[in-house]
Amino acid sequence: MFGPFKGTLPTLGGLLWKRSWRMSKDQKFRLRKRMQLVDRNIEVLYQSLKPAGEGQVSTGHPKIDHLKFVFPKENEMKPVDKYTTFNKNAKNYRKAVHHVPKWTKLSFRENPKYF
Repeated sequence: MFGPFKGTLPTLGGLLWKRSWRMSKDQKFRLRKRMQLVDRNIEVLYQSLKPAGEGQVSTGHPKIDHLKFVFPKENEMKPVDKYTTFNKNAKNYRKAVHHVPKWTKLSFRENPKYF
């Protein structure tokens, strides 16, 4: 067909979206490496801001303390938490991380409890 009603891949039943429905092993590897880099950076920040006394547990910075003690580390997370995130509109309230816009720049470590 020619003209305004020309057949395209979506209208002919082709794949509409270019992103795959699951993450490749290389994407997962790079995601884990980014998370490990964030863990190392949090540790460096904590050690550099910690007071000289050995008895001190807190740095005095609530955000750094939250990242150090509450924020889960990459090796403590389950795979379902690493590669999916909470989404209230999804079927099982989970959405693949790589379907989120700018997913390489965001942290997906904290999800609502029981999800």
